[in-house]
Amino acid sequence: MAYATYEFEGRRRVGRVHGDRLVPLAGLTELGRDTPADVLATAAELPEEAVRVADVRLCPVVPNPDKIICVGLNYLTHVGETGRALPEYPVLFTKFASSLVGPDDDIVLPPESVQVDYEAELTVVIGRPARRVSRDDALDHVLGYTVANDITMRDYQYKTHQWLQGKAWDRSTPLGPYLVPPADADVSAAGIRTLLHGEKLQESDTSHLIFDIPTLVSTISEFTTLLPGDLILTGTPGGVGYRRDPQLFLTDGDEITVEVDGIGRLVNRVRAES
Repeated sequence: MAYATYEFEGRRRVGRVHGDRLVPLAGLTELGRDTPADVLATAAELPEEAVRVADVRLCPVVPNPDKIICVGLNYLTHVGETGRALPEYPVLFTKFASSLVGPDDDIVLPPESVQVDYEAELTVVIGRPARRVSRDDALDHVLGYTVANDITMRDYQYKTHQWLQGKAWDRSTPLGPYLVPPADADVSAAGIRTLLHGEKLQESDTSHLIFDIPTLVSTISEFTTLLPGDLILTGTPGGVGYRRDPQLFLTDGDEITVEVDGIGRLVNRVRAES
């Protein structure tokens, strides 16, 4: 089972994925705060209004999350290539909903940056409010998983010791294509990789996360209430373009692919902002 937020004939809807078709759910217009786990599980299907995936625009799985919280330096290989010390507490930063684009949308290349980088990430979608939850209870608050490419403008990221200005550019972060519920997802050791024009640049699996998903949900919920639809991008493995020799950055016309086994695959073109 999987879910999508999609647009068809000018209307936004939530659909369950049935093969190559989407079956809309009655009364739901997008995944997010108004679709906690109980609502999503009990929503009635409208099979007479099913559409082909090929005929719709897939939106970011959660188009308007209240929070997008991202984790840096969460794979040993990425910590190693940066030369930093192993973190004792998750390195956290935020993005905004305006950063998100759909799984088939173009990544917008801004004229101000010449160091646009890729980062494959497994993404957690919250399904029940979570505040000060224990690690043991944390997964009870997860609605499901999806895929993100945490596009980063490195020349802006390193202007200061804070990362926000390099991470939160408009129309830069693909998210999708589908939400996969925990019952249908094994993220204990899911393969994760990035390919540029078919060449593999990153590869690892989620068993190598320094801070695992229950730890992240529990830690973040200590200081803020996680709401249905909130996103946690769990970090990227080694192989980012900034740390390669020679460095490798995205350019106009590139095709970048991010995959998480069992969760989904993003394929996006990079286009210069017009």
